Amino acid sequence: MNVRKLTAAGALGTAGLLVAGPAFAGVDPETKFALDTFSFLMTGALVMWMAAGFAMLESGLVRTKNTASICLKNIALYAIAGICYYVVGYNLMYVGVDGGWIGHFSLFYDASPAELTLIGADQATPDMVAAVVGNGYAKMSDWFFQMVFVATAASIASGTMAERVKIWPFLVFVVILTAFIYPIQGSWVWGGGWLSEMGFSDFAGSTLVHSCGGWTALTGAIILGARKGKYGPDGRVNPMPGANLPLATLGTFILWLGWFGFNGGSQLALGSAADASNMAIVFANTNMAAAGGIVVAMLMTQLLYRKIDLTMALNGAIAGLVAITANPDVPTIWWAILIGGVGGLLTVLCVPLVDKLKIDDVVGAISAHLVPGIWGTFAVAFEDGNYKAQIVGILAIGVFVSVTSAIVWLALKYTVGIRVSAEEEELGLDRAELGMEAYPEFGLGSSRA
Repeated sequence: MNVRKLTAAGALGTAGLLVAGPAFAGVDPETKFALDTFSFLMTGALVMWMAAGFAMLESGLVRTKNTASICLKNIALYAIAGICYYVVGYNLMYVGVDGGWIGHFSLFYDASPAELTLIGADQATPDMVAAVVGNGYAKMSDWFFQMVFVATAASIASGTMAERVKIWPFLVFVVILTAFIYPIQGSWVWGGGWLSEMGFSDFAGSTLVHSCGGWTALTGAIILGARKGKYGPDGRVNPMPGANLPLATLGTFILWLGWFGFNGGSQLALGSAADASNMAIVFANTNMAAAGGIVVAMLMTQLLYRKIDLTMALNGAIAGLVAITANPDVPTIWWAILIGGVGGLLTVLCVPLVDKLKIDDVVGAISAHLVPGIWGTFAVAFEDGNYKAQIVGILAIGVFVSVTSAIVWLALKYTVGIRVSAEEEELGLDRAELGMEAYPEFGLGSSRA
């Protein structure tokens, strides 16, 4: 059974009762079909906009000589994620999992014959409409909504490994991640697999999306190695500040906006009063968890460093959003603020820890996605009491994603190589791999008109 779609199925039954009951004036099935489909499409579009947020955030946190490269990686990985998820990923994640470990290795996922018949008919019959409406929502609206999630997971590793990873090997990894690694672990929960049967819960993907992306980033960063000059022989960390903090701030706001689709759309239905009410709660909690993450991050940097750190505040917002994603329908906003605030706290503490381990994370994605994702997923147990399932799920997905990612990264490293040369790194990936510059008027060899 597809657990990711349980809410929509349940809501369809609720709507049927509302229509049938004499005391209620509920929407008819076709109207509910349209509302649920609209919810998938519009919230999915918001999640797609997060790709722009990642591109802008990462562009602001890298040095100018690597800006065009990071932009290219983000738009390319979004395109590749969509193709791979269409070809094989969706079927692996959602088709025929049935309490197991993996779905079908069948190719492609398209609109249903019933939908195509209805679209092509000169005049729709009641039977044609009923055959389509019975699914609860347009088939490709669900595919689109699920696809934009896998693109988000792929974006996380991009920023961590920036400024020294080769573009083509990185994109090869994206193919494996979006076609196989992400869908397989996703099938364990949202596809109705073994973790779902155990009772593991992850409403919108603190672990399935964000920790998954964080584990790939962590393994990739370790295997790739740090940027040249980042760490001194005495253990000193040499700052390499980003070139455009206003751009990074804009990227964070775009991600924040996109998260309303990420979490709100994961209600998976909008055709009943219960669904609409719960979606409103999800929106409010998502917003306030980010606020809690920012405030705690600001207070922590003031206490630890005597100054407020903007980049920590930005990652505090993201950490709060990641943390609440596993359970954004908590009943009170104060609980959401607390979950987000702990996410911000963990991020501020983890950034220097990652540096002490000499793991070079350019944008802080490990601290802002992986660690808060684990925290948020565990916090679900405070509500449902199923600590065992949450811990098993966190560990199982962490081990699976880390091991499979490491195998792919190592295979690429010892075949085609994953790191640019020292000379190319010094020159910058924009000129070394793209032959262009994001800011050519400031380039060393350019002349100003």
